Amino acid sequence: MSTTKQVTATAFSAWPGNDPVEALKIVRGELGTPHTPFLPQLPDRGVGSDAIGRTASLLVELPVDVQPHGWRLVDRPGKDIRRAHSALSTDINILADIAGAEQQPSDELKIELVGPLTLSSALYVHRGERAVSDHGARREIAESLAAGVGQHLTRIQSAVPGTRLVVQVDEHLAASALAGTLPTASGYRTLRSIPGAEATATWTLLVDALRDAGAHEIVFSLAAKDAPLQRILHSGADGFALDVAGISREQWDITAGAVESGKRLWAGLELASSQSGSASKAADQIIVPWRELGLPLNTLGAVRVMPAQPLDRGTPQQGKTVLGRLSAAADAINQRMLG
Repeated sequence: MSTTKQVTATAFSAWPGNDPVEALKIVRGELGTPHTPFLPQLPDRGVGSDAIGRTASLLVELPVDVQPHGWRLVDRPGKDIRRAHSALSTDINILADIAGAEQQPSDELKIELVGPLTLSSALYVHRGERAVSDHGARREIAESLAAGVGQHLTRIQSAVPGTRLVVQVDEHLAASALAGTLPTASGYRTLRSIPGAEATATWTLLVDALRDAGAHEIVFSLAAKDAPLQRILHSGADGFALDVAGISREQWDITAGAVESGKRLWAGLELASSQSGSASKAADQIIVPWRELGLPLNTLGAVRVMPAQPLDRGTPQQGKTVLGRLSAAADAINQRMLG
């Protein structure tokens, strides 16, 4: 990994509103090269545009539909999954039109997927329990997702030829699944923990499939508490994304070792303030612990910054403002790094 590489910015793919044209124009306008724009997900559009529905639409020969408690595995596809397919196709077509009209298209594009443990924790089987409780269902979901991501990346690559595809895998429920703290559908008990070796093998399967499909970079997004960082690294991923405020000392030590071995940290920063000096304060959220770890500032090129939380709870204008602050924070870190 080059030590002169600059800090760049991206964000979670969830975006407010229901206009994919507006969303893509804002995101690509605020996060142009050297930063990494993303293909927005617009959950406000309804069923099929949420993160679970979008990723479930990639599953091969595992149809799903929506029940009162959430998405469920079913015998044959219905209107819900057709809506998910339609929304995704629309977004990819719009991406092709907007990127094709740009004079200087971005060098990279981030795609976000729900990872296999979180997906199986959010999907339900016929009897009404989470799919993650069934070993066979977990295996089928992992294999089906690995089979589907290649087709997905191929479609996106055809929309933005020559663009490097960066993949963020959302595994915010992984720690709970491994610890056995996920509640059952009834809420009265918790589900049995998932074996760690199985989780590592499942992630390796997905990482290998994404690599084969041409993914340039693969990073897992995790809840910081009890995040299985070592298992993610052992899967072959390029790094992990964490909210900086929640990283423990032990996790910082793991992060330091990962960075020294060429891995990346996507650092979730708090970007609530628009006051003077806020970019410098945001930069301190990563620079201060970096120095405490004894890492040279010129290794900050291993960092990609992002908001600590998804932006879909606000308005498109608020999201645009946060992305502007984010790129300003990246600039502030680069200035200190090159100092």
